[in-house]
Amino acid sequence: MSRRRVLHSAGIGALTVAVTGTGMLSYRAYDNRVLGADGGAAFDAWRHWRDDAGPRGVLAAAVLAASPHNTQPWLFHLSGDDRIELHADLSRRIGSVDPYACETHVGLGCALENLALAAHARGLEPRITLRPEPGRPSLVAPADLTKATQQHSPLYDAIGYRHTNRGPYRDRPIDTAVLTDLAALADDPRASVIWVTTRAGRDDLGDLMIRAARAVTEDEQQSRENFAWFRGSADAIEKHKDGLTLDGQGLSAVVTSAAKLMPATSRTSGDAFWVKQTRTVHTATATVYGLVLVPDRYDPLHQLTGGRLLERIHLAVTARGLALQHMNQITERIDRDRSQGRDPVFGPPLAALADRAGGDGRQVLAAFRLGHPVRPGRRSPRRPATQVLR
Repeated sequence: MSRRRVLHSAGIGALTVAVTGTGMLSYRAYDNRVLGADGGAAFDAWRHWRDDAGPRGVLAAAVLAASPHNTQPWLFHLSGDDRIELHADLSRRIGSVDPYACETHVGLGCALENLALAAHARGLEPRITLRPEPGRPSLVAPADLTKATQQHSPLYDAIGYRHTNRGPYRDRPIDTAVLTDLAALADDPRASVIWVTTRAGRDDLGDLMIRAARAVTEDEQQSRENFAWFRGSADAIEKHKDGLTLDGQGLSAVVTSAAKLMPATSRTSGDAFWVKQTRTVHTATATVYGLVLVPDRYDPLHQLTGGRLLERIHLAVTARGLALQHMNQITERIDRDRSQGRDPVFGPPLAALADRAGGDGRQVLAAFRLGHPVRPGRRSPRRPATQVLR
């Protein structure tokens, strides 16, 4: 059985796998870490992020932030013990998938949020300045650190447990009071969140997400540049310490282990699997969708601010035992059409959906789904702070 068949079966029902003999299957079980998927050095950052009490510990927390396709588009510079600079690693952009670096800046905003929480927990007050020099696009934000009273919070404690959960969610609603509390985390007028909770709204947004996922896979360039960030073996994970993995797809342990024993999937079969999961799992089990809104989704300051809010929500969701999955395909197609000078296909219906949910004409920067998870999310590979220091 090929890995494609295993993944196909995972999308339509239960899978029974019988593996006999040793030889090559035993080697693949060892090589791809069928047992103990997150035991290698690529996952050390999750185990040691609290170890250092100073600025390096702040960076150790920052690198655990969410980022598009787990590209980790950040570099850091330390100046003594009182200044951390966050820089964009422009070599880690996703090309046609993110032509205007919107998702890149959202990920950098997520790192800034972790940085601020970790600084407070270490008795440091970070004074963060967004984009102080527009002529230097790589300099995202310096954070000047001064001594302060330690401030621990549930959001900080959740940093090491926050993972994108692409698995199924239970058929159980999210309490309205929880959504109100999450929306109240917005502390900057440049970014807010609204919720799509009605059945009609969820159906319309889910259908748009499925269509957008299909459009990404049918776009040769987007498909290739998407797939370039998939790490299909333990060797690739240890080499790159980034990207998307089989363990991060939200499949059951049995299905994940079986898929690892099979030959590596192709880009075409990986695309088909993603579209099917979007239709049969991601949108089918979404309890509620969230939309992060900003006045101008192409303004880097708004992108960074929206990213900070998105990370704050994800951490708060994690602290409550809930699950969150980032759903970028619609905005990726909006940006792709814009960059190609084509008539917008996904922009107008997304804007209409947002307005019906209370968007008041603001633009959608990011979308995600919330729910009660069937199974916990898994760790993603991470470059340690020492590897992203310059």
